[in-house]
Amino acid sequence: MLDLHNQKSVNLKNIEILVLDEADQMLDMGFIHDIKKIANLLPDRRQNLMFTATFSDSFRSLATNMAEKAIEISVTNDNETGENINHYIHPVDKSRKAELLIELIKTKKWDQALVFTRTKHGADRLQKQLDKVNINSKAIHGNKTQNNRMKALEAFKNNKIQILVATDVAARGIDIKRMSQVINFDVPTVAKDYVHRIGRTGRGGDMGEAITLVSADEFRLLRDIEKLINKKLERVEIEGFEPEHVVLIKDKPNKKRFHNKKGFKKRNKSRKG
Repeated sequence: MLDLHNQKSVNLKNIEILVLDEADQMLDMGFIHDIKKIANLLPDRRQNLMFTATFSDSFRSLATNMAEKAIEISVTNDNETGENINHYIHPVDKSRKAELLIELIKTKKWDQALVFTRTKHGADRLQKQLDKVNINSKAIHGNKTQNNRMKALEAFKNNKIQILVATDVAARGIDIKRMSQVINFDVPTVAKDYVHRIGRTGRGGDMGEAITLVSADEFRLLRDIEKLINKKLERVEIEGFEPEHVVLIKDKPNKKRFHNKKGFKKRNKSRKG
């Protein structure tokens, strides 16, 4: 581990290659100053490799500043989702999200599922709610030690944990084979994070499901996601969990559009999938 306060502790003058993985997330978390400090300790002549799930202006600016002739290689565009992923939106009141998730886990008989929450506190709270109904789960987030996160991931990979609850930061780099379901318990506040989240399923040619639980106050975030991926996601109401709150969205001044129960498909909660 490099101690930036004691630059004599590590000699970096012979470093030839600098690799920054999940560089976009490092910028979002405010590590730009640390990155620059480390770069200043390295030889001027070196190769920089930077990997990221999403490209942003700040990321491109960093790449340009760190390399004389930066070359961008993109496997997919930021707004592309896997062709073998089925997307579903389940409208539900926020107070009943945990109840609906538990219902889906039990009725669909999921052996494993990766569930995303927006906050660390939300991840811990959801894990406790799942444990109360005997659903084996673990939460991973930035407040967990690296050792605890690795143990939870290893247990999940070995099918010792049924549900892994994660925040976006902790979930970076997760690669679980045959991950059939990814659930957005909270709609991500940044639309690009939706693409990254659901990229954990439908890998290696397998089919996957991306399920998002959306409450009334999150439909604006959902609209941003649909705009980014240029796709309207299928709305499916679960019987017994129909939301009571009507969603009001202002598209333009003096023009209002209401979302209510009309137009939504309904799915019997006992249906297995």
